[in-house]
Amino acid sequence: MKVQQDFTVAKPRDEVWAFLHDVPAVADCMTGAELIGESAGDAAQSGALGGDGSYEGKVSIRLGPFSANFEGKAEVSFDETTHSGHVDGRGVDKRGGSRSKLALDFKLIEIPQGTRVELDADIQLSGAIAQFGRTGLIHETSKILIGDFSRELEARLGGNEAAKAETVSSARDPAAKPVGGLNLAWRGFIAWIKSLVRQA
Repeated sequence: MKVQQDFTVAKPRDEVWAFLHDVPAVADCMTGAELIGESAGDAAQSGALGGDGSYEGKVSIRLGPFSANFEGKAEVSFDETTHSGHVDGRGVDKRGGSRSKLALDFKLIEIPQGTRVELDADIQLSGAIAQFGRTGLIHETSKILIGDFSRELEARLGGNEAAKAETVSSARDPAAKPVGGLNLAWRGFIAWIKSLVRQA
């Protein structure tokens, strides 16, 4: 399943680019994500700061009645000359048997309003979660997640200490911000219904 999205951050490109290199901080901004390990190695190999670009983590997902807790690895690389990067990720839900693979390309474009972040992802799903990929619910939910992520990112870069403290606290507690929950599941469902109406 292909997902192409973009969002704008009202900050200079170099500032956003520097923040994205801090992968643990980026994970803190992602709903339901928890970074649990980082490979020690030569940071210069991949351009990542503090490791060789290989990370272990967990992602908790809830879509309506379906929930999964993926454990897996991701490899992150950066191209300093083009302000772009690539992520390869894979995970397994040991309880339910679902599997996921992600190939994500991202690029930062400098614009008068700040920085536009362009995302081009290829998501492969198998097991019970695959039914949601076929319905398009994951595609609509991803739009909401990316919107939430962009707001979290801007709060981190905005200099508002109270907002940043709240962002860090909630993001580091996966139970406080599972991917889904009733609110997000409902928002994703409504967005999916609207997309079906537009296609009719």
